[in-house]
Amino acid sequence: MNSLEFKDLLIRSLDKDYDPAEAAKKIEEAGISFKFNEKFHEKVMDKIYNTGADVVHEIEFVRNLNYVFYRIALPGVAAILLLLISIFLMEGSFSFNSFLGLSDSYDESILCLLTGN
Repeated sequence: MNSLEFKDLLIRSLDKDYDPAEAAKKIEEAGISFKFNEKFHEKVMDKIYNTGADVVHEIEFVRNLNYVFYRIALPGVAAILLLLISIFLMEGSFSFNSFLGLSDSYDESILCLLTGN
């Protein structure tokens, strides 16, 4: 089978009405056979289902993401707390209500909302 005949079979195989068994029959009649090694199936399946490396990469990614999160989040929380403390000290009011951002006028409305009265 020359390259033009093989190219013709390949192009006709793209047609949805073409029977693939006919192409296989012509290839076998031309004397071309595909003999695979006995362990070919096992090697292919091992390559397809070899997810061990993917799982390791995913675990490594999550570990690195947690490391970066803690490196950014913890100093960020510390900076926010220092900023709040400095604002309270500059205002001269370091009470529980000032820490929560409440003034005396809001106490009654919050109690009404919480109790439903």
